[in-house]
Amino acid sequence: MPFDFKKECKDLYMPKANPVFVEVPPMTFLAVAGTGDPNEPDGAYSKALELLYGLSYTVKMSKMGAWQPEGYFDYVVPPLEGLWWAGAGAFDGTSIVDKRALSWVSLIRQPDFVTPDAFAWACTELAKKKPALAEACEAASGGHAEGVPRLVRFAEGPCVQIMHRGPYDDEPETIAKLTAYMQDEKLTCDIAEGGESPEGHAAAGAFDAAAVLAALDANGAVPGIRLHHEIYLGDPRRTRPENLKTVIRHPVRRA
Repeated sequence: MPFDFKKECKDLYMPKANPVFVEVPPMTFLAVAGTGDPNEPDGAYSKALELLYGLSYTVKMSKMGAWQPEGYFDYVVPPLEGLWWAGAGAFDGTSIVDKRALSWVSLIRQPDFVTPDAFAWACTELAKKKPALAEACEAASGGHAEGVPRLVRFAEGPCVQIMHRGPYDDEPETIAKLTAYMQDEKLTCDIAEGGESPEGHAAAGAFDAAAVLAALDANGAVPGIRLHHEIYLGDPRRTRPENLKTVIRHPVRRA
């Protein structure tokens, strides 16, 4: 049977409806950073997902070709994840006024055998199969930039998390439970305070999407920038809104 991260790491992907504390270890991710409304048709977010899924399945399906990464094993592609921020101050997911002002890093976890060499191979293969993605794939060997895939490895360290069931716009009620739990457990939310993300689809100052992506490239350490985190266990294209499941995770430290 293919290895399924959700089933093998239930503490990370299957929390209950009540908040819990979790220590999140180092993990490897494919990541694309950007700014703008995630619901915009053919916008930056949809293009980021096309890159992430294209690269993830290129690696997974290498089992059918002449080359596989060293240490390859068959696995289920893990769920989509997202780190989010918007505007000045610490964004905890409860104060979304204008979705055009959102900034994000979209992520899909990778097995540890996905090394920089395997990532470069996947970029080359995907560029051949999907010419529309070739420019972004070819730019992956450069610096951190919006809309360009990167391979990053970081730990989130101490966090609290909860399972949200229902539409994404109803998350504030669930996040309120996280906040109450932190207060009861004498934990302090450790979400970084960002710069403004003004209308116009670009974050301002040093705290832009590319800078956050660079911070996440922490070689397994806890990055200096920690953010509101969501893990999407349902596909909104195929799942009724009331049945969607989303893990909401916030980084914490002792008060």
